[in-house]
Amino acid sequence: MKSVLIAPRKYIQGRGVLGELGDYLKLLGTRPLVLWDPCVKGIVGQTVTSSVQRAGLELIAVDFQGEATKEERDRVTAIAKENGADVSVGVGGGKVLDVAKGVAVEAGLKVVTCPTIASNDSPTSAASVWYDADHQFIGFDCWPFNPDVILVDTEVIAAGPVRAFVAGMGDALSTWIEAAAAYKSRTQNIAGGLPTMAALAIAELCYRTLLEHGLDAKRAVEQHVVTPAVEKVVEANVLLSGLGFESGGLATAHMVGNLLSNVPECKDLMHGEKVGFGIVTQLCLDDDVDVDEVYAVVDFAIEIGLPVTLADVNLEGVPRDRLREIGDLCAGEGSLCHNHPFEVTSQAVVDAMIAADALGRERKGLSLD
Repeated sequence: MKSVLIAPRKYIQGRGVLGELGDYLKLLGTRPLVLWDPCVKGIVGQTVTSSVQRAGLELIAVDFQGEATKEERDRVTAIAKENGADVSVGVGGGKVLDVAKGVAVEAGLKVVTCPTIASNDSPTSAASVWYDADHQFIGFDCWPFNPDVILVDTEVIAAGPVRAFVAGMGDALSTWIEAAAAYKSRTQNIAGGLPTMAALAIAELCYRTLLEHGLDAKRAVEQHVVTPAVEKVVEANVLLSGLGFESGGLATAHMVGNLLSNVPECKDLMHGEKVGFGIVTQLCLDDDVDVDEVYAVVDFAIEIGLPVTLADVNLEGVPRDRLREIGDLCAGEGSLCHNHPFEVTSQAVVDAMIAADALGRERKGLSLD
């Protein structure tokens, strides 16, 4: 099978770079549609508007309606077409960016992503994750191209919620763990081929960067300051993770994380938090892991505040029957769990979730009774 790597055309990261947005937009078009929510607009609206105006461009501002649904994509696409937009710009979190990417595909536009939090790797990817109006996960689309420009202002991100920053580390921490597992079975990646050496090296660099700099970066973001550790971890959360998961591979960590989105008790959790518990589940499912490395990963997750137990994802004392609902979907057709080089059954996944809970409690020093 061929090897395939996909990537964005340009990635810019640093303090204050959002003020340069207009300079990059004018290379792509003249009528950018900017999708954002009122909260984000209140934080960066003046910076974005001023930059676009200085570049002599006509801004089409659209308020995001709150969920990454296909209906929201269609609504914004219609606005883009009616107003003659030629660039789709997402400013905000992953859901806004996913809709902006979908709009670009549907309307035939260039696409620019400007994350204001580093909570996941959506800004870099050629994919959009979709939910329904009740916030239920329904699937994802893989687009034919990655964003044209990704603009990551670390000053904005460091001023944002610490919880979002940590959730981004959860999403990124899974990248190498899943890519390494999927590579063992030579599973086709989202890009449509086997991982290149570059993709695997990027995924592992993401993992090593988090373990080395994650705690220092969290401490800095708690003080809302930008340090070298913050710059490194933002790059890991956004760029390295995005390249690594698309051109590397996914497995159980994301499958469990995605399915937890449909569990009522988990509705208030961020994507990377749910993936965090999925990581521990995958490590307990895998039949070829280094125990010391498993402990290192779980201890790191605990140190930065990622979920590692069922209680952490609001499922303390949940009966096995409810976990089996997740296990059945994990063992079903089209599941990412089948990217492992061994058969994954519903019972195995449920057992792994229970084992993950016990491991997390043990590493936290909690009672196993």
